[in-house]
Amino acid sequence: MMKKPISNRIKLIILGLILVAFIAFYFLFKLNFKKPALLNYQLKRRATIMIAMIIAGFAIGGASIVFQSVINNSIVTPCILGMNSLYTVVRTLIVFVFGTGSIFFLNANLSFAINLLIMVILAYFIYGAMFKKTKYNVLYILLIGTVLSSLFGSIQSAIVRIMDSNEYDTLLTSLTASFDSINTEIIITGVILLALVTIILYKDIKMLNVITLGKEQAINLGVNYDRVIRRLLIGVTIYIAIATAMVGPISFLGLITANLARLSFKTYKHSYLISGTAGISIIVLIIGQVIVERVVSYSIPISVFITIGGGIYFLFLIIKSERRA
Repeated sequence: MMKKPISNRIKLIILGLILVAFIAFYFLFKLNFKKPALLNYQLKRRATIMIAMIIAGFAIGGASIVFQSVINNSIVTPCILGMNSLYTVVRTLIVFVFGTGSIFFLNANLSFAINLLIMVILAYFIYGAMFKKTKYNVLYILLIGTVLSSLFGSIQSAIVRIMDSNEYDTLLTSLTASFDSINTEIIITGVILLALVTIILYKDIKMLNVITLGKEQAINLGVNYDRVIRRLLIGVTIYIAIATAMVGPISFLGLITANLARLSFKTYKHSYLISGTAGISIIVLIIGQVIVERVVSYSIPISVFITIGGGIYFLFLIIKSERRA
């Protein structure tokens, strides 16, 4: 007698319970109950970091699954859009022009606002206006993103070569992802912006199940394909911009978690895929943060572990796809 497969709803509930267990572990591990003042500090700090991880996991995970569906390729990641490279250029320019002692570098709220504003404006111009000029060809978006990443990387390298070495050492620590400089104001701003973008794009996100059928079928079913794709690409870029401006670049996180979600849920319904990817992303971030805090004592940033793991997983996906072909 064949066993009845577990439904995706049950899988999502199980994932939710696993996520709750990881959150509880992160909060309760090595709490100092004997010293109330220290306990209060630990809880506040961990709560701030946890909320930041939830925001980043939701933003990167959700953006990744949407981007892969729009491009119709499961081995691409939104970091190809150039937001990570743009973040490093903006941070480098701030240090080069104003110095590491300036309010633009030291003030976390102001730094977050500057990074986010520049990335959102550029995202709207490139993936809004230019996408329209390319007659809504998604392949041009990949090409534009690749070119921009190389351009921003070259600009950053050129600036670094003429920068003061002491300034560069300080800058280097801010170019990697970290949850330690997050504060309440940044979290509130991030939540509000993500909520606004999600509400604005809610109808477009619901169209993803139809979009993945292909352009012709989507149009035949009454979908304004070009408009939906354009709005979703802008939304993906803004999601990544919010997460990157908040904690720094985390390459390959979405690649890992989006493919794990597709493997686990095996469905075309994006309500499950987006929720699953977001949940897995948060779990991965919690594991990475625990390693950073408890194993390597902050000597290695979380982005290094995720990039190494993501790079290995990316090679695995390519080999797997080649074998299928």
